[in-house]
Amino acid sequence: MKNYKTPISALVLIHTPDLQVLIMERADKVGFWQSVTGSIENNETPLQAAIREVFEETGLDAMKYDLQDWHASNVYEIYPHWRNRYAPGVVENKEHLFSLELPSQLPIKLSDSEHVRYEWVDWREAAKRVFSWTNVDALKRLGQRHQLAL
Repeated sequence: MKNYKTPISALVLIHTPDLQVLIMERADKVGFWQSVTGSIENNETPLQAAIREVFEETGLDAMKYDLQDWHASNVYEIYPHWRNRYAPGVVENKEHLFSLELPSQLPIKLSDSEHVRYEWVDWREAAKRVFSWTNVDALKRLGQRHQLAL
């Protein structure tokens, strides 16, 4: 029996205080850049998935830094080329939003199976480069949250 992905995920924007944001290029789709993201597994909460995915994709321990649960989410249509990872008939995913503020641009240890390279870029540049509208939305929210905090 096939193990299908759960259509509930976490998106984590990893950034510095001056909003330099980590983006990573997917290994399975050249030119597709994104923030840390991944589906929940084994009945974990979205927060637990966020912590796990940060470690799996970057080597960072999210609990050592300022991890924020935004208590917000987006629902999006799963791209057709990735729908086979989900149970038949599942076409939407609910993505919970988080941010992780680091003190500076730290070295990242990529998961070779997921990403081929990473860059630190200004949040506005990141919003131009990521492929998913939900990632763009989260980056714009990050910029707005930062402006409100000033």
